[in-house]
Amino acid sequence: MPNRPLTTYQDNAASNGAIPPKLYHPLIGRFIDAQVVAIDNGRSVTVDEFLQEVLNLAANLPDRPYMVNLCENRYRFLTAFAAALLKGQINLLPSSRAPRVLQQLAEQYPHLYCLVDGPECPGGVEMIVHYDCSPHPLSPLGACAPEISGDQIAAIAFTSGSTGQPQPHVKTWRIFCESARLIGAELGLEPGQPATVIATVPPQHMYGLETSILLPLCLGVALHSGKPFFPADIRAVLGNCPTPRILVTTPVHIRALIEAGESLPEIEFIVSATAPLSRDWAVKAESLFRTRALEIYGCTEAGSIASRRTSQGDMWCAFNGVRFQEKAEASLVDADHLPGPIVLNDLIQCCGPRHFRLLGRTADLVNIAGKRTSLSALNHVLNEIEGVLDGAFFVPDGSEGTVRLTAFAVAPGKTKEQLLAELQARLDPVFLPRPLYLLDKLPRSETGKLPRQILTELAEKMLMI
Repeated sequence: MPNRPLTTYQDNAASNGAIPPKLYHPLIGRFIDAQVVAIDNGRSVTVDEFLQEVLNLAANLPDRPYMVNLCENRYRFLTAFAAALLKGQINLLPSSRAPRVLQQLAEQYPHLYCLVDGPECPGGVEMIVHYDCSPHPLSPLGACAPEISGDQIAAIAFTSGSTGQPQPHVKTWRIFCESARLIGAELGLEPGQPATVIATVPPQHMYGLETSILLPLCLGVALHSGKPFFPADIRAVLGNCPTPRILVTTPVHIRALIEAGESLPEIEFIVSATAPLSRDWAVKAESLFRTRALEIYGCTEAGSIASRRTSQGDMWCAFNGVRFQEKAEASLVDADHLPGPIVLNDLIQCCGPRHFRLLGRTADLVNIAGKRTSLSALNHVLNEIEGVLDGAFFVPDGSEGTVRLTAFAVAPGKTKEQLLAELQARLDPVFLPRPLYLLDKLPRSETGKLPRQILTELAEKMLMI
């Protein structure tokens, strides 16, 4: 049977039986009176204050069908996301805010506008609107939390481009509400249960959107408006937020926190995604910070769909109502809240009704001289070498049947010869990189990813040096 929505209301028009009942979900979850929705620059924003700011902003927005929400402040992003829902506008969530990406988006959706909350104006778009939640004559006062139709299109999310060109995926409000419910259930959160989300990832990314925007909207947890980056900043923000605290982050930030060696205020959960978290780093994080590290598996196409306690093993467990299957050379996922089966970019090995192992991305599989491995496995070997702060393997485009591995490494004090010797001791010779480049840093995105296009450009640049 399909999952029940968070809240169900019948459309009045359906009372005569002529029209099927519509499913509605509240704009905001089950907060108690005066409960805090967000901590914004030291200000505790209550439910009533948030709703009034949403109504004000909605009245101030232009009458256009598409919004690109580029607000840096997470609370303002939340308010703008909700305001767009009220106006029936669709949030466009591009993989990047680079001018060329925005220009291509504007060509595809000519009536879009960009909403910003700072002085910087992105290039590539015609209309830029500055965030303004000042009172407007048309915004009602003291309005109750509205209800949104479950089949309303809330957003169009674009893949990151890690395996090629970004692809659009339509998300209804029901899909978003169910995704938040599934994540909340995995974290043991009940609707309206006090908790504070602190996130190091941007809200424009699907992982950041689900965990730091949809959880507050749909389940009634609070968020911190910032996006702390350095370990000292993360520690300071945690200390200024009430318990229980949930840190939403990435393996890159977890490693930086561990290497900083500082103790952190009490954390209920560390939630990680966007790249595999090694078991060693998960164990270190749990021991050092006296918490639990939960890894979430998901994708733009399907949202968050599985999790694992990484310190306990490599097996993933599907969320309730989510089903995985292997079919020919593909892996598929289906769920009650999704429109239909979705082909994953990853290969999995099913190990029972709800459990599976992740074998690697289909685009990451490497076959050289009849021997197979994955870029993820090679990256793991490279990053485990002492002195390597960051590293990645890459397969450039080449003639058919030709595979020539390239590797990039950030390893101060190490030479190429030393790293190649370490790799030679760990890898089959056919998987040794030719060439290997040493860099000061890798051009990772805000979520720690390295899109293929970026690696292609980097490899071409290094060839010219």
